[in-house]
Amino acid sequence: MTPEASPTATPQTAPPPRRAPRAPRPGGNGQWRVDGTAPLNHNEEFKAADSGLNVRERIEQVYAKEGFSSIAPDDLNGRFRWWGLYTQRRPGIDGGRTAQLSAQELSDEFFMLRVRIDGGSLTTEQLRVVGEISTLFARDTADITDRQNVQLHWVRVEDVPEIWRRLEAVGLQTTEACGDTPRVVLGSPVAGIARDEVIDPTPVITEIVDRFIGDPELANLPRKFKTAVTGHPSQDVVHEINDISLVGVVHPELGAGYDLWVGGGLSTSAHLAQRLGAFVAPDEAAEVWHGVVSIFRDYGYRRLRNKARLKYLVADWGPERFRRVLEEEYLHRALPDGPPPPAPAGRGDHVGVHEQKDGRRYVGLSPTVGRVSGTLLSRLADVAEAAGSRRVRLTPHQKVVVLDVDPAHVDELVARAGELGLPAAPSPFRRTTIACTGIEFCKLAIVETKDTAARTIEELERRLAGVDVDTPITLHVNGCPNSCARIQTADIGLKGQLVQDEHGEQVAGFQVHLGGGLASADRAEPGLGRTVRGLKVTATGLPDYVERVVRRYLDTREPRETFAAWAHRSDEEALR
Repeated sequence: MTPEASPTATPQTAPPPRRAPRAPRPGGNGQWRVDGTAPLNHNEEFKAADSGLNVRERIEQVYAKEGFSSIAPDDLNGRFRWWGLYTQRRPGIDGGRTAQLSAQELSDEFFMLRVRIDGGSLTTEQLRVVGEISTLFARDTADITDRQNVQLHWVRVEDVPEIWRRLEAVGLQTTEACGDTPRVVLGSPVAGIARDEVIDPTPVITEIVDRFIGDPELANLPRKFKTAVTGHPSQDVVHEINDISLVGVVHPELGAGYDLWVGGGLSTSAHLAQRLGAFVAPDEAAEVWHGVVSIFRDYGYRRLRNKARLKYLVADWGPERFRRVLEEEYLHRALPDGPPPPAPAGRGDHVGVHEQKDGRRYVGLSPTVGRVSGTLLSRLADVAEAAGSRRVRLTPHQKVVVLDVDPAHVDELVARAGELGLPAAPSPFRRTTIACTGIEFCKLAIVETKDTAARTIEELERRLAGVDVDTPITLHVNGCPNSCARIQTADIGLKGQLVQDEHGEQVAGFQVHLGGGLASADRAEPGLGRTVRGLKVTATGLPDYVERVVRRYLDTREPRETFAAWAHRSDEEALR
């Protein structure tokens, strides 16, 4: 449905005035409330023709029975995403051909399936079911993403209905895990259990998911929409790079609630989110969220796909106008002004052993760049339950946190998790390195990432053994320019591309971004990394480069100077 045909407000508020549809004006951006709802490109045409939510019935009744060859192109390359399904990359296609081939030529007849895990929250029963699905239907593959999801690979369309049945039997879903929809809601991995929590975001996340995920009124956005909600003082949900973020604060008169941020996003054009200066009470948070996503639906740019993110609208409007439209057209009331969140306290990855507010412990474990397996997830469920836990959380840093551990069982849990390759006290680079899917499965990728990052970590552990790397240095490895691994906000961000080696041959490598970061206990303000002119690093030479630049930093830094500050003040020669 179009917004002209249905309300855009929540049931508690009056709908905005109806406006007659208008044909797009020449040069318009495809904003529904400005230019009308006539589709301006093929993506908009297939969404207008049939909602992505409707493809589920065809998957269950037709495609799963008749096989891959029966899938209609617009379903395969478009609507399947509304249910967490992307075709994965056909094996054997090198990175030099990524931009030369069509999606059909790049695609295999297998799927990546994204399991939506809002707030990263799983019971051990749910964790075990995901593990079992992986071993039975996905060749034992599983990746923990930096969006708190689990991605499976090698999934056949014939198996998708049974996978859905198993997931939904334990309260999990893939609904709108991809597509032009409200994607997974990031949430603090220690929501409700941390001793120093400002506010528990669990009720807000639950209300958003229960009321709005799968709602046809929000299932045709200009592009994806990313949400983050936290009440933890470490600000552990990378709130500066989401379309909307709610960050826990205490209002001097109204008590605990949320500070509202909008318009963040990275990809090939990085924008940090902007504060609206508005305080959101906990019982109004879901309604405010609905207002922001509705603005994106109604005013977001749809003509050009590469401009169809909320960050471009916010950049053009500015925070003052955005807040005014939100309050006047969607909420029909003013929001109170509120305080900004204080500087972050502590590390937001939650690795290690920490005391809960009830006296039990939560234990943060560090998979290597999120790469796990179904077998490992099932075993982790066993290990957690043996320590008395029935809950785990995934994090936006590709980590996993086991909750509710009895203090008497902590050592046993840590030892058994370590045997699975999930250390609670990892080396500095095992802790701070993340990587995207890369060329192994992703059709957009140019280079391999997971194994490259893992080999680099192992080499750095060997080469820097005994060296006191006493400050976190984040290393983010991405297989293409789209920044799924957040390269612009890492101390060392690596953008995959083909580079020339010392013999003049084209090989897998990276452009280097240095000195980026989000607000943290070590950094007052977020900022993007700098690129060093002409600096390209081959994949095989990556350990040499990281070792060299880290040693140079440790040798030449000022007292208490972070890597990011050093990288921004150093001359280019020092960074090569």
